[in-house]
Amino acid sequence: LFRSGSVVTWGVATSGGDSSTVASRLTKVIDISGTCAAFAAIKKGGSVVTWGNADCGGNSSRVAQQLRKVTAISATYAAFAAITAGGAVVTWGDPECGGDSSRVAAQLQKGVASVCGTYGAFTRSEE
Repeated sequence: LFRSGSVVTWGVATSGGDSSTVASRLTKVIDISGTCAAFAAIKKGGSVVTWGNADCGGNSSRVAQQLRKVTAISATYAAFAAITAGGAVVTWGDPECGGDSSRVAAQLQKGVASVCGTYGAFTRSEE
């Protein structure tokens, strides 16, 4: 990630090393997080761009409508958790690594200040 907000990737293509499919959208990036084989970039304004192995969080299309005004992203081995400006958490990626938060969805709707990930789980703290 350059100060200009542009991104350069390299390495194993299927692990996110090839970002050519999203390269035109990788501008004004302010932060990047990674799993074992995917990346998620937050752009100025809070939109999110993902690429890499879909099973490891490289495809966020299932939650794309929820990924608005994102302020932070945390990762586990194969899943991401994003916090929105309203304090809601949005997850995607491998369900066994935290990519499915439906069981605790009611506790992730608002007021979340931070999210931290381990190999296969997330935790959250309140404001």
